Amino acid sequence: MWCRLRRELFSLMCGICGAFAYRDGAKVDETALLRIRDSMATRGPDGSGEWSCPSGRVWLGHRRLAIIDLTSNGAQPMASDDGSVVLTFNGEIYNFRQLRESLQRQGYVFRSTSDTEVLLQLYRQDGPGFISKLRGMFAFALWDEPRQTLFCARDPYGIKPFYYADAGGIFSFASQVKALVLDPRTRRRPDPAGVTGFFLFGSVPEPWTVFESVKALPAGSTLTVDRTGAHAHKHYYSLSAAIHAAEDERTALPTAALQQIVREALLDSVRHHLIADVPVGVFLSAGVDSGSLVGLIRDAGQTEIRTITLSYEEFQGSVNDEAPLAAEIARFYATNHTTRVVSASEFHNDLPKILQAMDQPSIDGINTWFVSKASHEAGLKVAISGVGGDELFGGYSTFQSLPYLTRMLHVPARVPGLATLAQAAVRLAESVGLPVHPKLAGLLRYGAELSGTYLLQRGLFLPEEMGEAIADKAFVREGLEELAPFEFLSRVLEGGPKTDFGMVSALESSIYLRNQLLRDSDWASMAHSLELRTPLVDHYLLEAVAPLMIAGRRPSGKALLAAAPSRPLPDEIVRRPKTGFGIPVQSWIEKGPSNQMHTVSNAKPFSRGWARSVAAWQQVTC
Repeated sequence: MWCRLRRELFSLMCGICGAFAYRDGAKVDETALLRIRDSMATRGPDGSGEWSCPSGRVWLGHRRLAIIDLTSNGAQPMASDDGSVVLTFNGEIYNFRQLRESLQRQGYVFRSTSDTEVLLQLYRQDGPGFISKLRGMFAFALWDEPRQTLFCARDPYGIKPFYYADAGGIFSFASQVKALVLDPRTRRRPDPAGVTGFFLFGSVPEPWTVFESVKALPAGSTLTVDRTGAHAHKHYYSLSAAIHAAEDERTALPTAALQQIVREALLDSVRHHLIADVPVGVFLSAGVDSGSLVGLIRDAGQTEIRTITLSYEEFQGSVNDEAPLAAEIARFYATNHTTRVVSASEFHNDLPKILQAMDQPSIDGINTWFVSKASHEAGLKVAISGVGGDELFGGYSTFQSLPYLTRMLHVPARVPGLATLAQAAVRLAESVGLPVHPKLAGLLRYGAELSGTYLLQRGLFLPEEMGEAIADKAFVREGLEELAPFEFLSRVLEGGPKTDFGMVSALESSIYLRNQLLRDSDWASMAHSLELRTPLVDHYLLEAVAPLMIAGRRPSGKALLAAAPSRPLPDEIVRRPKTGFGIPVQSWIEKGPSNQMHTVSNAKPFSRGWARSVAAWQQVTC
């Protein structure tokens, strides 16, 4: 083989990195790249691998969490038989067996049972266009020696991360931002747009990161690097476009037909997400999403189901206590159930680890940290999560509140001077001590468009409030100019959905789900060497179900989800007020050591103070 390949056992998931020195005279720094790879050890504790060229121009690295093909045949980086194509891959291709069978019928021979080798052979057959055949969560980089190109890609929803930097004629990439900046050539200057975006949304919006020199490859995109450098990324999949297409296909059907279509689509997704050579558990709350998935997992033929629920003393006896109803669901579906109690002292002990594992600042993710920790303690390497159900089936209150507010404010928000007058009235009320919601002044300023009401509903700070979060006015101004938050939100809807349901679904899926829920799910689970799978975040499922949801017929989406298992969820679960996987962080902090979270203790609302503290600990400008 013309390049050097070194691998240890079990290197498939879940941390990738590498570099391509595309400029003449440039060479990669293998020492720095090994440091980057091994800083991601929790993403792949089962083994490591590396591949490099004698020229010093290309280096690929991998850390693996062994899930599929536990033998050395599945090791990565993986090269084709002739050495012309080499791949480092993070994720799971859920339809790899069907793709493999198709390739075998065409004469391709396989030496492993891994999905990684399927990707290699598909690329050799179809070139970059093979990306449209994949169903799964993935981020990968593929070196094509004959073409002297590095081909990079990320899945349609952005479940798996891919970050890159381009400096001094060297393109480098990794699964984590914090890993990538270990390379001394990667500048650590804070990115005004990324930091400002964090304080606006509670998470850093892609393609920005907290560092100016590091960018995220957008979800549903590919990127090619050749000897001329990195080319602009290309979108091969758009959630907004898919939802818009669903609007054209929407069909009103009888309830029985709706239920059958939804059941078959969900069962198909669940079956694909159960593919593994190790046991697969479930994060179980008291909600419809995870409860329905447990029932569907049993319908898919998995007889031994391990479920994990979190419990807190602070929530006992209240509607926020997930444990009793989750235990009822577990009994209903006969699972092997564990209720894991998390205490305030455990939170304070884990807090430094949480902040270290948090790859970019986030106001969420602590719940996923602890349920992932509990799953790892239970011996699991793979778990199913119900994340994504609200975006797909219209479970958030925003599906009603955002269109209502936009219609209500559309006319008054366009009256000249009215917004300024309202803001002055709010300031006057605050000056005399009257309780005023901090976003009240923004209703008339931003409420005329759905993108504006979305920021009002989901945002932490409004643009004019950035001075409360970031002291450097020039930094704020630069960040807002680059981010252009309302244009950023409007671009999500460009050429996309026109219905109320479709627009809210596109915004929630492309902003909140992608940048916060999925990203938090990744770092928090990977910190415990746990692969988290999301059957309700699947573009095949989206295309099957979205036309039915947009049609707006009864029963509701969540009712259809609850009825999907052959033994539907009990009514008390369906009727339960929505709380999610809650966690009493505010109570813990207020009762914690006096030297911790001091910026949070007197901050109201709590989430704003929490954001400032997280940013400070992450060494982000604030």
